[in-house]
Amino acid sequence: MITILEPTGDLATPPSPAPSAALPAAPSAVPPSGPTAVPTAVPLGELPCGPTARPLGELSSVPADGLSAVPGCVCPVPDGPEQRLTSTVPRELVHRAAVAEVFLTGMCRPAEDRFHVTAQLPRGHSFFTPIAGTHYDPMMVCETIRQVGSYIAHEGFGVPLGHQFLLWGLDYTTVPENLVIGDTPASLDLEVTCSEIRMRGKHLQALRYKVVMRHEGVVVATGDVGYTVTSPAVYRRLRAEQLGRRPLPSLPSAPLQPAQVGRFSPFDVVLAATSPADTGVTWQLRYDTRHPVLFDHPGDHLPGMVLLEAARQAAVALTPAPAVMPVSVVSTYQRYAEFGTPLWIHAVRTGPATVRVTGTQDDEEVFLAVVGTGQVRAMPFEMTP
Repeated sequence: MITILEPTGDLATPPSPAPSAALPAAPSAVPPSGPTAVPTAVPLGELPCGPTARPLGELSSVPADGLSAVPGCVCPVPDGPEQRLTSTVPRELVHRAAVAEVFLTGMCRPAEDRFHVTAQLPRGHSFFTPIAGTHYDPMMVCETIRQVGSYIAHEGFGVPLGHQFLLWGLDYTTVPENLVIGDTPASLDLEVTCSEIRMRGKHLQALRYKVVMRHEGVVVATGDVGYTVTSPAVYRRLRAEQLGRRPLPSLPSAPLQPAQVGRFSPFDVVLAATSPADTGVTWQLRYDTRHPVLFDHPGDHLPGMVLLEAARQAAVALTPAPAVMPVSVVSTYQRYAEFGTPLWIHAVRTGPATVRVTGTQDDEEVFLAVVGTGQVRAMPFEMTP
């Protein structure tokens, strides 16, 4: 048996902070029609999140009992030995450079607005290390949900490679007791439902999708993501100045100790103390552009994965307990995080299991993330620490 979550908190539904400020209008490639204007954001392949038309924190809830039968799927199942063969999808379709960072394994389309996506989580990972050695890192679940967005756009809606995906938001929530690592990698079924599909002729302009992730019929997580799509030409106009710059690392002195932020290696730490008298609620973002996961490929801005990891590490740093899990995240992004300028991470505890994290650069807010935390309190299968 597993005992999880100290201090107590609602894991099924993330907290609801005040909505973020209104943001600039979307690039001209996005039509103005629709319920809301879509703001400028950062490419989906880089995992940043953006402001969303829904109230912040309005996320699909996980069923209370954690169980739900996978809806009947009409996708064809191949006969013969080939049905036992598994491989990942092409890395280009999920915007990854390294094959090892691809978690999706396939897809079929039961309906115009529904997809059945399959994935596999490795039992070990160089960066998404198991929590307490026994539980999958929820951030790997988050990355899997992110990969769904680009994959269904390219394969399902025919978006050409090279187009940029600009997120409104990326939220997730997990059922921690269902994230226990078993004897084999976790094969997942992701039920994806699309809404707010905006097309210009035959071209996808914007999409929102919700994900219910199951392992052997048991719900392990849900997600809610929205994005717009823009052409390479529009993106070049939008980011012309930054596209010509070389990404530079930022390695301020006094990084936090790995154990303070739930990490094993100093290479994975993304927070540095701002002064010897630091109060523990504000840090400077630090990053090494040689990191093979946080910087999977070169870009013109800081990847959203770096910012999301900063939010996770800030929440862990404010939680004086071992084996802390980021069981849920609700996040919005206001603008690009640029190279070459200090970015400050501020965190404050807003509840017994909730931490609100903001990032600012040049005195302007870059992102907001509300992290729900839980703690692994006992080892499964009668194991002892």
